[in-house]
Amino acid sequence: MRISDRYLGKQVLFGTIYAVLVLSVVLVLGSLFKEIRSLLVEQKAPPMLLVRFVISVLPFSLMFTIPWGFLTAVLLVFGRLSTDHEVTAFRVAGMSLPRLALPVFIIGAALSGVCLYLNVNVVPLAKASVQDLAMDEVKKDPRALLDPGKVQAFLKESKSGSNLLFVEGKKGDDLAGFHLYWNRKLEDGEDGEEARSERTYVHAEGASIKVDNEKRQFSLRLLNAFFEAKQANGPPNIGLSGAAEPLVLPYDWKAPRKKANSMTNAEIRQYLRAKPDLELRKQVDFRSEITKRFSFSMACFAFAFVAVPLGLKSRRKDTSTGLVLSLLLGAGYFLFSVFSAEFETDLGATVTLWLPNVLCVLVGLFLFRRAKFK
Repeated sequence: MRISDRYLGKQVLFGTIYAVLVLSVVLVLGSLFKEIRSLLVEQKAPPMLLVRFVISVLPFSLMFTIPWGFLTAVLLVFGRLSTDHEVTAFRVAGMSLPRLALPVFIIGAALSGVCLYLNVNVVPLAKASVQDLAMDEVKKDPRALLDPGKVQAFLKESKSGSNLLFVEGKKGDDLAGFHLYWNRKLEDGEDGEEARSERTYVHAEGASIKVDNEKRQFSLRLLNAFFEAKQANGPPNIGLSGAAEPLVLPYDWKAPRKKANSMTNAEIRQYLRAKPDLELRKQVDFRSEITKRFSFSMACFAFAFVAVPLGLKSRRKDTSTGLVLSLLLGAGYFLFSVFSAEFETDLGATVTLWLPNVLCVLVGLFLFRRAKFK
């Protein structure tokens, strides 16, 4: 029995490690390629930033890759045992299926403990670190705020109005396709009258930028600029200029609001106590994040119940069956977290998050009963 335990445990453990490495590389590279253009090409971030980005994203990927890798390894190992008739040998030796699968449950329980530690302590800090990376780059070079292709609302608002900025692209440190929308309040209205305001639109084919870090403002020189200012119930004032300067735009950076997934459990509880009047839906979202961390951590142990009998049912000489089953089961399991976001009560979200674990155990027990040795 000890030999069989070492034999199966070693295959499942090394198969899990290999699967986790492959899946982690895929997920991390996917996240990296998504951000690499804006980080390297547009914001000219140093390569060391990419290293920090990968280190920060890796713990988050392990939240999914450890359960998925374990599921894949168990399906493949027991599928191969069935194909090579090794299961028959264990049956002849008088070993029951639950006893044969004992190393799988031990490894699954140990991996669930690892996932619990990661999900509760490491993953929230890693997500917060990713947010801090972006803010660090902005503080080093505020030009990073001028992200092409997105409507920017980072410009500092004043009592007299607010600004929106859109940049089509960048050429080095200069902007290409500059659009500014400025809604400025001129004066307060009298009783029964609306406040007078002026809407200004500025477009330029190109713009060069100078940054004043102390005053936190951009000084722009516009090329081939078009100006249009319009007050309510009045004709627009239009102007053209081959070169216009300086257009001074104050900017401000604010640290993004911390989301529930980037806060530790203690921080979430403290946040909810500090804001008793928070909208009910948001309270549910924050509490569901804590539940999600505990339920996802039990995925490895739950997968052990269903993966062993399903692996035995894999068709002979069909190595793709285990991979397909792991993809379907893993995708179905993690889809429940998406459904949980639709509930507006703690009970509905909690039931939805724990339901895949309960289903895996119940279905696994049923399949174990059907697949038991005779």
